[in-house]
Amino acid sequence: MFDFGFSELIVIGVVLLVVVGPERLPKVARTVGHLLGRVQRYVSDVKSDIQREMQLEELKKLQEQVKQQAQELESSVRSGAAGIEGQISRTAEELRSALPDGAASASAAPSPEQPAAAAVEGQLELGLDANRQAGTADKSQAADKTKA
Repeated sequence: MFDFGFSELIVIGVVLLVVVGPERLPKVARTVGHLLGRVQRYVSDVKSDIQREMQLEELKKLQEQVKQQAQELESSVRSGAAGIEGQISRTAEELRSALPDGAASASAAPSPEQPAAAAVEGQLELGLDANRQAGTADKSQAADKTKA
């Protein structure tokens, strides 16, 4: 804080001894020590307050960055989900058009509340049932041939 050398402190001590006197010098020195202690505590409190404010500002900036990144992540997830939903609906339409007319008319049209995935699942089940029926017919024909 102050840049005093040893010789300067001795000069100040001698001047105080002459001005204040030897009887009151210890009391004055004690009072000055208490005052310097209070000043140092006050300065350290001000420094810690400033430090806390700076950390608070940094935390606010960090919070804003995290919020912004969370919003970017949410928007990318939403756009990805929308793209997947679009692909599922296109695949469902392709499956509906690829199925025979009889199988397509046998299946119920999906309601607006029913998700596209459920519609695709229903279409896939119809296709799997048709494949199973064809497979069992092949097996029964093979069994008939082995019996004959």
